[in-house]
This record gives sequence, C-alpha cells and structure tokens, in this order.
Amino acid sequence: METEELVIETRSKELTDLTKDVREFCHHVGGSGLVNVFVPHATAGLAIIELGDGSEPDLAHLLEALFPKDIEYNHQHGAPGHGADHLIPSVFSPSIVVPVIDGEPQFGRWQYLVLVDRNPDNPVRHVRLSFVPA
Repeated sequence: METEELVIETRSKELTDLTKDVREFCHHVGGSGLVNVFVPHATAGLAIIELGDGSEPDLAHLLEALFPKDIEYNHQHGAPGHGADHLIPSVFSPSIVVPVIDGEPQFGRWQYLVLVDRNPDNPVRHVRLSFVPA
C-alpha cells in the first residue's frame, strides 16, 4: 500500500477541491486498484459533487439548512455554532474510496472530490491518501 498525507489550508473556505491532488497521487503511484481518501478530523468530511455550475452555493445553503450556526448546541466550545461543525461527519463521510485504472481515478465526467469544512477554529487540515493495488 502507498500512502501520502496532504496538508490543506481551509481558512475561510467551506469547500476545498481535492480532485487534482488525488489525480496526481494516483498518477504517481500508477497501476490499478483503489484509492482511499480519509480526513482524520471530527468536524470535516468529504463529498463528490459537480463544481463550477452553481453547486457550491447550493451546498453552502444545504449546510446552513442542516447545520445552522445560530442555534444553541450541547457541544459549545470554540467559535459560535461550533457544535454544528461536529455534525458534518454524520452526513459527509470522513472517507471515500475511488477505483483507479492504470493510474487514473475513475471520477465521472462532472465529479469532483471536495473537503467539506466549516470550522474556522482549525484552518489547517490533514488528508490521508492511500492506494491499495489490485
């Protein structure tokens, strides 16, 4: 198994596109198998969506509807509404597995892999990429 850790700055971004990083990792490793993308954080998750077509503000609207920051949560340390951040991984998985053929992750034509992170208290995130050969 090959593995690499990315360090991602998320300051003031709810979505961070990881697609290029995943493609570069898979090209470097080569071969066919599976790439697992894992976020070891309690307030972040991953999603596969289309980018550049208006999906970003739609997802931001969904996040605010599901996890409003202006209500009182039992989990109350950190920035206002931080309890909502801890619910992100309950809907957006901390890991996603993508098939890889000949060093190319098999994303669909309009699919992008993004990190979902609304937590302003932690502006640096780690993302673990792991390739398991066929």
